[in-house]
Amino acid sequence: MRRTYVLDTNVLLYSPGAILTFEDNDVVIPEIVLEELDSFKKDKSDLGANARYAARLIDEFRKKGRLNEGIDLPGGGNLRVEMNCYNTELPRAWDINKPDNRIIQVCKALKSKGEDVYLITKDIFQRIKADIVDINVENFHEKVVPEYESQYTGRIEVYLSSEKLNEFYTNKNINTEGLLCYCMESNKYFEPKLVVNEFLLMHAIDNTRKTALGRYDGKNIVPLYHKEVKPLNIVPRNIGQKFMLEALCMDADKAPLVIIKGPAGTAKTLFSLAVGLHKIIGYEEKQYRRVLVCRPNVTMDEEIGFLPGSEEEKIAPFMRPIFDNLEILMDSNNGGKHKNDIEFSDGITELFNKRIITTEAVAYLRGRSIVNNWVIIDEAQNLSPKQVKAIITRAGAGTKLVLIGDPEQIDQPFLDSRSNGLCYASEKMKGSEFCYQVTLRYDECERSALAYEGSKRL
Repeated sequence: MRRTYVLDTNVLLYSPGAILTFEDNDVVIPEIVLEELDSFKKDKSDLGANARYAARLIDEFRKKGRLNEGIDLPGGGNLRVEMNCYNTELPRAWDINKPDNRIIQVCKALKSKGEDVYLITKDIFQRIKADIVDINVENFHEKVVPEYESQYTGRIEVYLSSEKLNEFYTNKNINTEGLLCYCMESNKYFEPKLVVNEFLLMHAIDNTRKTALGRYDGKNIVPLYHKEVKPLNIVPRNIGQKFMLEALCMDADKAPLVIIKGPAGTAKTLFSLAVGLHKIIGYEEKQYRRVLVCRPNVTMDEEIGFLPGSEEEKIAPFMRPIFDNLEILMDSNNGGKHKNDIEFSDGITELFNKRIITTEAVAYLRGRSIVNNWVIIDEAQNLSPKQVKAIITRAGAGTKLVLIGDPEQIDQPFLDSRSNGLCYASEKMKGSEFCYQVTLRYDECERSALAYEGSKRL
């Protein structure tokens, strides 16, 4: 049955091309959505850019007919702008002048005419209100990304015979024949389908305490080559951190992109900084020019433009988590001998003065070609798919790009565990020979006993 999809403003602000994604169904844009898009047209952020793109797209269709009557879409559907429906009743307490309520009013009117209406919105409260008045409602996921629990983790636990595991110890290389995974729900073993650069925890099937760690290189399983590396005296304390260390230590020509997901306290930022600094100050000939740290929740629009100081001074408050990790690394590199606050501050300042570490807003990466840098994008779960694509395509020769974040701690209103740029990049780059990934688990939290307990209970 042909459906009618009514689009909320936030869908077009998130993905202006959403109009074209509903195949041979009808797409309706209430006139209040155009008003809301118009209010964003001068915005200098991605929301403004998306509003302008949506306006241009709608204007192109306008030239082909009358929007109030409906215009054919390339996929076989129809696009129209709905100006009417003001006589449709809503709950008496609802303010009809509120855009969200006006959009629901349009949905209710179209449904009363016999159309199979679905409201598409990224606003949770809007979805709840639509359900109250018996309107079908769905979130919008332009990019096909599964639920977080089903997303690619970059690691797998497998079982094999003791003989095959001994062969791995001896030859440092085995094929994938005879590998099995265990499904707890069905209580059965099955043959896994490995992904290039996927990490493996291997158990002997007749003695599960006999284990080995490896990586699938696309043909065979090979050992971890960097498990003995101690960048700035930082040592991995669990299997997830060993996998993370391996991915980070691989040269940029083999692993130019590393994606690390996981909860707070699993040392994602700490290891990313430690290995980056180790590659620069731990060798006579440094492998990278500098460590470049960016955070997507640093805006460079009017509100931060009013702040005094240089660019680095303006974004310094947003980089405090980076400074915290640098203090830990300096203390670790000094053998655990605690320095006073002044010595810590001087040491960190020296790293910045010598431009061993630099910080930037993500917005400033647009249009650049970043060569021979160690680039860390912290809190990457707050990127949109469009932003993460723009960042990955900025990486030039010799640059290593590290995306880190926790998909369960998203601060952006239009993003969730399926639509954020970190998870999108993880799923789309799955199987690429240039991408290494690892998702750390809650039981791999090493920040403190309290942090681990909180991650389990809260």
